[in-house]
Amino acid sequence: MAYAKAGKHKLHYEVIDVTAPWVRDPETIVFHHGVGSESGMWSEWISVLGGCYRIVTFDFRGFGRSSDAGRGLKWTLDNVVADLAAVADAAGARRFHLVGESMGGTIALCFALAHPQRVRSITVSNGAHIGSSIEHVSHWKRVLDTKGAAGWSRGMMADRFFPGALPEDKRRWFSRQQAKCRPDSVLDALSLLVGIDIKDKLGRIRVPALLLHPDHSPFIPVEVMADLHRRLPAAQMKVFPNSRHGLPFSHARECAETLRDFLESCR
Repeated sequence: MAYAKAGKHKLHYEVIDVTAPWVRDPETIVFHHGVGSESGMWSEWISVLGGCYRIVTFDFRGFGRSSDAGRGLKWTLDNVVADLAAVADAAGARRFHLVGESMGGTIALCFALAHPQRVRSITVSNGAHIGSSIEHVSHWKRVLDTKGAAGWSRGMMADRFFPGALPEDKRRWFSRQQAKCRPDSVLDALSLLVGIDIKDKLGRIRVPALLLHPDHSPFIPVEVMADLHRRLPAAQMKVFPNSRHGLPFSHARECAETLRDFLESCR
């Protein structure tokens, strides 16, 4: 089990290199999940992409097997971007394709602005460039205070997935790992996210960008992703029908195949 040191906490990460032996110097893809998830959510993406790309996944600070920053330590944009850099450094990824979902997508955009020389391409799934645009999250603290992480998770499952969108075993796994989230980490991440506004900086991101979005996210309207698409100089956008905020998990294979085709076109 590998950990990257970032400030006062440790970030659990994995390097999956199952590239075919005829793939010389495979490029690396680094995956960044969002709030309420962990790195296992990318498993079906790896089965699509692993034969051609070296894969790095990690648990966002305060989630999964990563430690949090400690009580009373305010999260900042600089330190979550530094977390991502620490993982990439530990995994030996000098320059890489970057994929982020939800808040992970927002952080991916910020990383591309801070470290443009390190990013080959950027993919944002169900993410936003303006934190204040995120809808229906003001009640999270009340739910976590009154019903705990398990109660919060039950409500979030309906926001992430339409009924019948997942096989029962996948649904149980996601629900269990979400219910294990630390309330402080959820609220710390949320307090950082809602204050982010990078819309006027996006023109500086010149690498190819792929935007994946559900048609029924209760948090981020399609119009917000469309605005992100307009502001990025080299972006493609795909909206998936009959999907909610859990798009990269419920539609993992379709998303991964879209990314594979996108990366091949970038070459």
